[in-house]
Amino acid sequence: MLAQILIAMHRLILQGINLYRIALVVYFLLSWMPGAYQSKLGQFLIRICEPYVGIFRQFVPPIGMISLAGIVAFFALRFIEYGVTAVFQLVFNLLI
Repeated sequence: MLAQILIAMHRLILQGINLYRIALVVYFLLSWMPGAYQSKLGQFLIRICEPYVGIFRQFVPPIGMISLAGIVAFFALRFIEYGVTAVFQLVFNLLI
């Protein structure tokens, strides 16, 4: 029973991370379209993506007119996913 709950929680968190990854890709693609951030979708994505990407903008300087903070944020999300999986494996092995 506990194992099933842990597995379900792990899958739910990973699905949330994947949905957020898709939101980040759409958010980055909107930057290529003039006025796209003024749409309802653009405003929604700004509210959910900018706080996360903004953290990386503080540490990753732009190169010319190109900001690499989004790329770093995208790959950092992959490392967060690995960390979540490692924690769940550790808890699973300790409790089961």
